[in-house]
Amino acid sequence: MTNINQNFAIEISDLKKIYNYKKPNAFEALKGINLNIPKKSIFGLLGPNGAGKSTLINIIAGLVLKTKGNVKVWGNDIDINERNAKLAIGVVPQELILDPFFTPRETLEYQSGYYGVPKSENCVAEILETVGLTDKADAYARSLSGGMRRRLMIGKAMVHRPPILILDEPTAGVDVALRQSLWKEVKKLNEAGVTIILTTHYLEEAEAMCDSLAIVNKGKIVAEGQTSVMLNKLDKKELIILLENDNADKIKLKGINITIMNKNLLKISFKPSEINEGEIIEKIYNSGAKIKTINSKEPDLEELFLELTNDI
Repeated sequence: MTNINQNFAIEISDLKKIYNYKKPNAFEALKGINLNIPKKSIFGLLGPNGAGKSTLINIIAGLVLKTKGNVKVWGNDIDINERNAKLAIGVVPQELILDPFFTPRETLEYQSGYYGVPKSENCVAEILETVGLTDKADAYARSLSGGMRRRLMIGKAMVHRPPILILDEPTAGVDVALRQSLWKEVKKLNEAGVTIILTTHYLEEAEAMCDSLAIVNKGKIVAEGQTSVMLNKLDKKELIILLENDNADKIKLKGINITIMNKNLLKISFKPSEINEGEIIEKIYNSGAKIKTINSKEPDLEELFLELTNDI
């Protein structure tokens, strides 16, 4: 009987991948990855181009052979229980791989057959409803919009009811409205209990969608954890303060970085670990200035990403 970890959908330890192993042009794409992805989470895998994300995803999905290390998918070691490991995953690639002359219903029925799902057990109607394509079930795939084709790709990956779904750049090249529509579909799947692994170049997408994430750079994980906790580690915050009078240049606060934006507007950058927002406001009032409005800016995932992946 397979020993399924009760907490993690995927467990990775000391994973290495060296292309052209033992040759002069050998390239180490993964340099000892250790990663545990919680069940029923939306997990973001981020990193610049060439960081190793695709190699990692392809090893998990059984498309690339690892050089060293251990990988378990839903408790199944990919070396010992390869078939069960592959059945536990649905992969949605970035490319739209669809036959234009098949309908969504036919596409899902054929895909079910590839996985050996008996007709009596297939869930084509259920999947069509889940991805919002019931009313387009018998239309040719070539007639579907870009968003519908993306949703059909998700449906293809779900025909064998895997507990884990990997989405590789699912919203690349689509407009904002379509991106938000796809986010809703993904969240619906996650609420139904599916573990989602998301690779994306859109940092606002990762920030909005992911419970936790890992940032990969040059074959290594440079940061990992809950999204909110990782952002808090930046220890940065900004206040944009509009004064009632044109005396911004007269504000002097010891130990606080102030940028005068114009006569009555200033930007204050500070570390919440050293001083809080209330103390700064009190100091401004004590200096004789009157505040009209205050806007605060929290650090975002882009700042964290750049800080961790920029070469120094």
